[in-house]
Amino acid sequence: MKLILLSGGSGKRLWPLSNGTRSKQFLKVLQNEDGDYESMVQRVWRQMTGHGYDIDAFVVTNALQVEMLQNQLGESVRTIVEPSSRDTFPAIALASLYLSNVMGVDKDETIIVSPVDPYVSDDFFCNFERLVEILEESQSDIALLGVKPTEPSEKYGYIVPASGNDCLKYRSVERFVEKPEQSKAAELVKRGALWNCGVFAFKLGYVLDYLKENYGQEDYHDLLQNYGKLPQISFDYEVVEKTQKISVLEYSGTWKDIGTWNALTEEMSSKTFGNVIVSHDTVDTHIINELGIPITVLGSKNMVVVATYDGILVSDKEASQRIKDIMKNHDNFPMYVERLWGTYRIIDYVDFEDYFTLTRRVFLKESKNLSYHVHWKRTETWTIIHGKGTAVIDNKVIEVGPGDFIHIRPGQYHSLKALTDLEFIEVQNGVDLLTDIHREYLTWEEIARSVGMEDEGHKNG
Repeated sequence: MKLILLSGGSGKRLWPLSNGTRSKQFLKVLQNEDGDYESMVQRVWRQMTGHGYDIDAFVVTNALQVEMLQNQLGESVRTIVEPSSRDTFPAIALASLYLSNVMGVDKDETIIVSPVDPYVSDDFFCNFERLVEILEESQSDIALLGVKPTEPSEKYGYIVPASGNDCLKYRSVERFVEKPEQSKAAELVKRGALWNCGVFAFKLGYVLDYLKENYGQEDYHDLLQNYGKLPQISFDYEVVEKTQKISVLEYSGTWKDIGTWNALTEEMSSKTFGNVIVSHDTVDTHIINELGIPITVLGSKNMVVVATYDGILVSDKEASQRIKDIMKNHDNFPMYVERLWGTYRIIDYVDFEDYFTLTRRVFLKESKNLSYHVHWKRTETWTIIHGKGTAVIDNKVIEVGPGDFIHIRPGQYHSLKALTDLEFIEVQNGVDLLTDIHREYLTWEEIARSVGMEDEGHKNG
């Protein structure tokens, strides 16, 4: 068994806490049993690891989220990177060819596909092995996991099982209904329909044959080059609903899609995060503040208030479900980004027509380093505010600490390594702040060798 975990999302449903790179699965707002905060992807990975599935798992994601994924799950997590985000069918197609062509997985191997961010209890993952068994027992092409509804809901798609032998723990699938109206949902629940949670199993060869027959695709590297030619469509619409032999296994435990503010606040252990002042008559209101300035909320009821560098949201909880539609035409670049080496927040951005200025606060984790790179159309200044590090400017090695200031001119190669956790303010000035970068070396060992400090590089790297 191999697992394909799908990690994507535009970051609009939980704006402004989420953005183009920090989608909902990366938000650290859930508490584990030790009281530590973790993200949805960290929670799922921890649960999967408890079942031993992490060693067989591959995460499909886009280039913008790779470093954030590795930052939260560790650099050893295996990723399959999409050239662009094109829904679940292209993602699963790419992953299937990767497993076959690159990893050498046999066509008879069972593949389990799951979103990377469901909010579930640990027993949810016990069903993965059962799906493998069901494929064999039922001789189905696809086996689905369906969640027993707790109530009629318009938010989910439904799997309608066929009538059959009640002694079996699985049923064949009669049809699918996508997000019905409330009255129709109530009828489906009475009929025994299940929520479609996006978890299913198939033999690798089944999808490989589908890709060859319908799209002439057999080679992983060729698909990478022609990824945009695949339709931007879900795997459910493209493959599952066209498949005749499908079985479904019912799951009656905890499962929630917490992709809206209304749903997420139900699972948050605290109603306030950050610098927040709340009056005694404020009821059922959640406030998240990532800014340095205080937020004061008086007498509100059933509200969500979120302030980040990406924006400020003040909404009734029920109305917050409309945020994706409201923000669909707003594509400002992310103001908070997680990278493999740490994080940064954009503090200020000014367009002076003939040049731009961007100020960001950068956190560099101990022993991590920036690449050795150069800009041709902008200057940078670094002011160290916390921690110690080693800077390399045009092959010159400089030890830095709090209060130190470095000015980097166009054409100067530069890097910085944190000897301890390190924070600095970076100010960029120039005519191109987005694409004007050339990276010479990525690792500190390469940088150290290039400037003749191999011993120092091995000692600190």
